[in-house]
Amino acid sequence: MLAQLKQLVSHDQIRPIDYQFARFIYSLHQDNLLALTSALVSYQLGQGHVCLALGVISENELFGQNSEVSQQLIATTGVSIKHWAEHLRSLPTVGSGREVTPLVLDNHRLYLYRYWDYEQHVAGFLKEKQSIDVDTHTTSLILNRLFRRNYAFLWDQCKITDTEHAAQAMLIKWLDIEEPDPLPWPQIHQCLHQAKKPDDLKPLNKLIPQSHCLNWQKIAVTLAASQSFSIISGGPGTGKTTTVIRLLALLIELGINDNNCPNIQLIAPTGKAAARLTESISGAKDKLDCSDNVKAEIPVKATTLHRLLGVIPKSNNFRHNKNNRLHLDILVVDEASMIDLPMMSRLVEALPNHARLILLGDRDQLASVEAGSVLGDICAAAHGGYSQKNIQLIEEVTGFNLSHYAMAKAKAINNSLCLLQKSYRFDDSSGIANLANAVNTGNRKAIERTLKKGFTDIALHGSDEKEYQAMINLCSKGYQHYISLINKGACDRDILNAFNRFQLLCALREGPFGVTGLNESIRKALIASNTIKGDQIWYEGKPVLITRNDHELNLYNGDIGITLTANDGRFSVVFEMPDGTLKRLLPSRLPEHETVFAMTIHKSQGSEFEHTVIALPDSFNPIITRELLYTGITRAKKKLDIFCEKTLLLSTINTPTQRTSGLKERLQ
Repeated sequence: MLAQLKQLVSHDQIRPIDYQFARFIYSLHQDNLLALTSALVSYQLGQGHVCLALGVISENELFGQNSEVSQQLIATTGVSIKHWAEHLRSLPTVGSGREVTPLVLDNHRLYLYRYWDYEQHVAGFLKEKQSIDVDTHTTSLILNRLFRRNYAFLWDQCKITDTEHAAQAMLIKWLDIEEPDPLPWPQIHQCLHQAKKPDDLKPLNKLIPQSHCLNWQKIAVTLAASQSFSIISGGPGTGKTTTVIRLLALLIELGINDNNCPNIQLIAPTGKAAARLTESISGAKDKLDCSDNVKAEIPVKATTLHRLLGVIPKSNNFRHNKNNRLHLDILVVDEASMIDLPMMSRLVEALPNHARLILLGDRDQLASVEAGSVLGDICAAAHGGYSQKNIQLIEEVTGFNLSHYAMAKAKAINNSLCLLQKSYRFDDSSGIANLANAVNTGNRKAIERTLKKGFTDIALHGSDEKEYQAMINLCSKGYQHYISLINKGACDRDILNAFNRFQLLCALREGPFGVTGLNESIRKALIASNTIKGDQIWYEGKPVLITRNDHELNLYNGDIGITLTANDGRFSVVFEMPDGTLKRLLPSRLPEHETVFAMTIHKSQGSEFEHTVIALPDSFNPIITRELLYTGITRAKKKLDIFCEKTLLLSTINTPTQRTSGLKERLQ
């Protein structure tokens, strides 16, 4: 068996670490099936899976190989697949988790012990979290104020609607109307027509009562206020940050009333995501309808997960752990889909028992780079509806009718999830939103309709040589704006902001459609147009992406900086830190990095760009999945160009990412 596995390594069909792990386990107990399954568990981890699901193994594609190779491996074990679990259970190196063994077999899933322990720990933590009693009357009063209708905003919207149909669509969108048909629309239109100032729209309070509306943000705040663990998930523009800042205002006001103001921390997995959260919270804070005392207690500076836990240099451990808990009452985690299982386990281990944990993220985005799909697994376990008790609570606090969402046999985890289902950034006229929804649901016909409809914010191009050059030219023009600011002597912050308006994303690392090839092609195009002088390794305007964490420098994988000329005439790279400050470093001091005219879609998570260009390869590649494409599309705010053959785009939606774990079942 070891010889066969070694041959797979020599052909780059499995990783050397997969073989070495199998070799180590085999040295503990000489068994061919044990060696094979050990290599498979390690291989699965490399593919992002937490474990090896014995019940769904295909005898024709072990390690992604063909049936001949797979069946030869199985034959060498001397055990048929249907008896693998029984055989493994009899071996001393495979345990049930009650004792420490290299491998754990649990519910027909084979784990490395530490990953089984991670999964157990996260599931145990979430199942222990309890509901929290809330004063429904006080909570309702506060939320009605925080979610009070903004008639000044509606007044401005009325000015740009030129028909009754457009006015009705505007009200349905911004007042969250769920049942428009029974409403007295002639009287509503008369109110709009006669209004001379924002206050003249207040009769809409009676004409459009709350019973005809359904604001999922308000529901999410109510749910999260009543749970010690909650998830607020939704696509782009659904208002996850808007929701959480109102939740924090509610919890702070309730805390102040009880003379127990909570200590709140905001975090995100990457520096870029933390900076975005900081910017969003800062921008929304002053718009809240609450006292200055409450606003003063809302934190505006987010940090990274690593900084919160406290990195110990040259160690895999953190300063904060089960023996040294974090000092906080509420923890808000943005972009939670990026957090892998080991990191989530370490995070919940460091939380004090009384703390609230609030996860924000899009459950349909790409899962974490490392093993696990924690947010997706939790959302899958929690999906389905709410308990009758929670339905009653929501209805008492919000006045909304949620009877359709009652679940007869709801588990505790069901009451933790709220999906924000309405995008306030995009509407039916948005090609970006239509395409994202069609890809996310795997709806081939909807994709075809969207591409044919003539939306002005999206464009699909081919990938032949002519289109490839058109893409390079488009990117060359897209990056000229930030470089022109450099030439004009603009301030560092404006230059960084300008660079972040445009970005080329791709799926691969190598080749003409990968990061390496695209970065080089764009650099050459910018030189040819005299935009940059990029004939040296370092040049003014060179954008840099950090690819390895450096805890001492406080730079982390995914951080982006721009090369600028310092006062002393030397080049330095400027980064915006999560707290909004700027950091300058000499190129020689940078940790591992690469040029970032192009970045992978994986690296773009936690970011948004006004204009996004996506380059997919000119032939099928298994790395291109539905979630990858959806994540790339949803990075775009105003304009999206995709360079890809339509046949490849359509085939991508048929390959959703499926990661193997037992977390969903443990939570249910």
